[in-house]
Amino acid sequence: MNGKKVLLTGGTGGLGAGVTPLVVSRGADLTVTYRHQEEVDRLKQQMAADDFSKIQFANLDLLNESAVQQLIEDIGRIDVLIHLVGGFAMGATAEYSYENWKKDFDLNLHTTFLACKYSLAKMLKQGYGRIVTVGSRGAIEPGAKLAAYCASKAAVVALTKSIAAETQGTNITANSVLPSVIDTPANREAMGTEQAQQWVKPESLAEVICFLASDAAKDLRGAAVPVYGDV
Repeated sequence: MNGKKVLLTGGTGGLGAGVTPLVVSRGADLTVTYRHQEEVDRLKQQMAADDFSKIQFANLDLLNESAVQQLIEDIGRIDVLIHLVGGFAMGATAEYSYENWKKDFDLNLHTTFLACKYSLAKMLKQGYGRIVTVGSRGAIEPGAKLAAYCASKAAVVALTKSIAAETQGTNITANSVLPSVIDTPANREAMGTEQAQQWVKPESLAEVICFLASDAAKDLRGAAVPVYGDV
């Protein structure tokens, strides 16, 4: 990824703590979106100062279409989009509010669509691009009380596969990873630590993501790669 222009959304979150340092170490010219300054400050504490200083940060609402379009125009060339933004929610279908259902689709699917739409437009003009999205094991193995989460993540995978089909015959690829539970501070707080050693480490998932974002994965298109750990 040396010298590649990379847009990494959600790079200051729990998974971003594994992905962002690895992308920087691969020599990318990296732009990271964020919503809250405390997330940037936390990432700074987790990275070497020299590596952190190489990142360009953009405070951005990824549901604001014009803001997403403007950021991608401002960056210029986009070689790689790694879209990490998303969220987990639970609730029995018969009791789940429509408002929360819409919020889950906004966070997981609609942010993905907007980031992919404008990044892909750039990539088509350039004749080169790598898109990596984050689905979930639940996208293909839905569970009880996870309807909104699983449905929105399944839609992310379907969107990514559609982009892969649209870009056949080009040097643009689109692939997803399907993690099970990721070992993040938020998941440890919500679920306890009893099984944490079996969960997927952010650094491990980052290796798969960076491979899919690289030239080495040029023959992978529309893949949904399971990364389940020991769960």
